[in-house]
Amino acid sequence: MDNGNHQIPENANEHCPGPQSEEAGKADACAGCPNQQICATAPKGPDPDLVTIAERMATIKHKILVLSGKGGVGKSTFAAQLSFALAEMDSQVGLLDIDICGPSIPKMLGLEGQDIHQSNLGWSPVYVESNLGVMSIGFMLPNPDEAVIWRGPRKNGLIKQFLKDVDWGELDYLVVDAPPGTSDEHISIVQFLQATGIVGAIIVTTPQQVSLIDVRKEISFCKKVGIQVLGIVENMSELRQSISDFRFVKSTESGLENDVTEWALSYIRSNAPELLSVISCCEVFDSSRGGAAKMCAEMGVPFLGKVPMDPHLCRAVEEGRSCFTDQKCTVSAPALRTIIEKLVSSCQ
Repeated sequence: MDNGNHQIPENANEHCPGPQSEEAGKADACAGCPNQQICATAPKGPDPDLVTIAERMATIKHKILVLSGKGGVGKSTFAAQLSFALAEMDSQVGLLDIDICGPSIPKMLGLEGQDIHQSNLGWSPVYVESNLGVMSIGFMLPNPDEAVIWRGPRKNGLIKQFLKDVDWGELDYLVVDAPPGTSDEHISIVQFLQATGIVGAIIVTTPQQVSLIDVRKEISFCKKVGIQVLGIVENMSELRQSISDFRFVKSTESGLENDVTEWALSYIRSNAPELLSVISCCEVFDSSRGGAAKMCAEMGVPFLGKVPMDPHLCRAVEEGRSCFTDQKCTVSAPALRTIIEKLVSSCQ
């Protein structure tokens, strides 16, 4: 629906004043509307800061959102590795973490304990390499265990400040790691950036239905706000691991476990050494109903590919390293690289 110049959500109440109206979320017609809280806290009316944001963003060629329906599906892991990969392609890359309450990007980039510096040009990103800069509220917390207990308007204010005050310089890509779901942060980043041109969004999921249900909502959100879905990434599609990396245990009658890894590997070396080069595959999440690929076909959005669960990728993320320079990430790195190459091609 359309109310003057304001787009009305499809599930809005009758006589909705419009999400950009000063009465949004406050008018009598808003009572009981599922969008009432979001509309009440979202920015209203013409915003003079949008001009400043547009000037900042004018030097950035491609702006990509990384989204997920649920937390814990590997969205930030994907955003971090995507940024590493783009930087290793000699692109100028910025990674903006707008997950205000759960900023994990500083750890995933190996930047814990770093501080933001300010110059006459604005806030300077924290750099991993000369062509990979990062900005996150994680750099602003006095204690990494400090909880961020903020309501919507304060979150929106910080996101706006990141966009208008951070001096990114000229970038080929700005990757935005958003929190899970479709909340204030998502509405704000779209409203602040839409006029400057967002290439689109990547949505990360796991294969099981409990995750895909929320991904469908994320796709619906993108369509409603006019953001192109660049594709869906199915993360943790299955566990893949070399047998030589296995840990073996044997249960006793009392229920205790004895570690027999050394014995088991010695037995394999002696009797079936060829097994040591075999990769085992195990389905962790139920994908019997077709997983993300089937959902993409049903909803008409691109399927970018699957990334298996790889303990070596998990270790690289914990240590703030790129999986693409880790020779042990032989399972996850090729899958990620194929997906990222597809993404880069779609941005050309």
